[in-house]
Amino acid sequence: MAAKNTKKRKQAVGKFDRDRQHTLAEAVGVVKAVASAKFDESVDLAVRLGVNPKHADQMVRGALVLPHGTGRTVRVAVFARGEKEKAALDAGADLAGGEDLAAKITEGNIDFDRVIATPDMMGIVGKLGRVLGPRGLMPNPKVGTVTMDVARAVQEAKAGKVEYRVDKAGVVHCRIGRVSFDAEKLINNGRALLEDLIAKKPPSAKGVYVHSVGISSTMGPGVKIDPASVDSSQEEQA
Repeated sequence: MAAKNTKKRKQAVGKFDRDRQHTLAEAVGVVKAVASAKFDESVDLAVRLGVNPKHADQMVRGALVLPHGTGRTVRVAVFARGEKEKAALDAGADLAGGEDLAAKITEGNIDFDRVIATPDMMGIVGKLGRVLGPRGLMPNPKVGTVTMDVARAVQEAKAGKVEYRVDKAGVVHCRIGRVSFDAEKLINNGRALLEDLIAKKPPSAKGVYVHSVGISSTMGPGVKIDPASVDSSQEEQA
């Protein structure tokens, strides 16, 4: 199977110029054209930023609802009590509760993709840091997952809200949809993510901000995108 996948990948790479920097629209077209897996592959953007994540004032993170969602069914767990718990369930949360939900998680029942909590529940959630943290599930007010408006947070999560955070190498990886999406939907989602990233440029980040942009499907090769085509400030610096 591995040899077969390798052969398909080589054939895909041979269908386009890997050194050429494309516009976002061109790159999306290439990704869709070379995708060959038998399943509906996800499409991801990788953006290398001119920041040093070791410095707190250059940590780039955020969240946004993609215009056309991600094509993924998201299961949401909410830590809340009383009316807020009811509001979360009415909004479509798959799980909601307090100590009872914490007990399930402690026992290893983690059948969800997003955790939301009201501020007063963070004392309980904080004790689950060793379990939720490594999985990237800890609620955080910076991305809107610690909030009193749990109904809205649940609706946004279900609608395709994505969270991103720059890694140690200064790269942000984020899903923007699936290969089965119309090209226009992938372009719109990709543009929305890039605009959000650019808007979050730290004041302390000097020089070129968007160093490189790549797009790929789960099993496909990476396709380069011209940074200047997505960030007008790059052209001004050129």
